[in-house]
Amino acid sequence: MAGRLYLPPFPEDLPPSELFGSLATPALTRQLREERLVSANRAPRLPVSMLRLEGPRLRQVPALWGLTPSWLEVMDHAPHVARAESLETRRMFRESFTSQRALIPVGGVYVWKEQPRMKQPFLVTHATRAPLLLAALWTRHFSPPLMEGLPPEGRDSFALISVACAGVTARLTDRMPAVIAPHQVQEWLSADTPLDRVRAMLTPDASLAAFPVARRVNDPAHQEWSVAHPTGPMLS
Repeated sequence: MAGRLYLPPFPEDLPPSELFGSLATPALTRQLREERLVSANRAPRLPVSMLRLEGPRLRQVPALWGLTPSWLEVMDHAPHVARAESLETRRMFRESFTSQRALIPVGGVYVWKEQPRMKQPFLVTHATRAPLLLAALWTRHFSPPLMEGLPPEGRDSFALISVACAGVTARLTDRMPAVIAPHQVQEWLSADTPLDRVRAMLTPDASLAAFPVARRVNDPAHQEWSVAHPTGPMLS
C-alpha cells in the first residue's frame, strides 16, 4: 500500500473544469493555483490540501494526513489509510464514510515493489500525468492537546481509502488508494448520495500507469522534485 504522495503544483495548462465540472468556480481555481500545499515526497502525519463540499461549493482546505476522530487520544493511532471493506464496520471510519467524504488531488502515489534484495519505488499516475483524485474520509478533532499548534480551522484530518489493485498496479503492490473519476466528483462528495452508489465508486482502477523512480524517495527528507523523475520506462 502507498505510504507517500507526490503533490506537484496544479498544472497551469489544465482547466479545473476538466476535473470538477460546474464545481470549478473562480475561487476554487485560485485556491488550486495559489494555496495548494505542494511536496515532492509527502509522508503521513503532515498537512495535505483536501477538497470537500461546503454547502453547494467545492472548497480546498488544509488537513492532517491521519484520521483523528474526536475520541482519539494518541496521535500514533491515527490511521492514514482506511480499507474500503471496513468503512461501515469500524467505528473509526463509519460516521465519516456516511457524511464526510473528501478528495485528495495528487500528481501520483509512490508504491514499493518487492525485489530479491530491496524494494524498488514506483510512481503511480495517469499515463497523461493528469492529477489523480484520491477518495478520502475526513473529520475534525476538537481536542487542543492532540492538535497543538494548529488553529481551529486547521484541525481537520483525513484518511485515504484503499482498494485492491488491478492492471499495472497489481504487478507492484496489493492495494492502492481508490481513484474517483471527474464525472463522479459531485456524487462522491455529496452526503445525499445513497451509500450503495458510493460503494460502487470504490473499485480498482486498471487504467493507471507507473514508472520506477530513484531510491532517494525512500527517505521523506528528500524533497527535491527530481525524486519523482522516471528512471525507467512507463508501465501501462
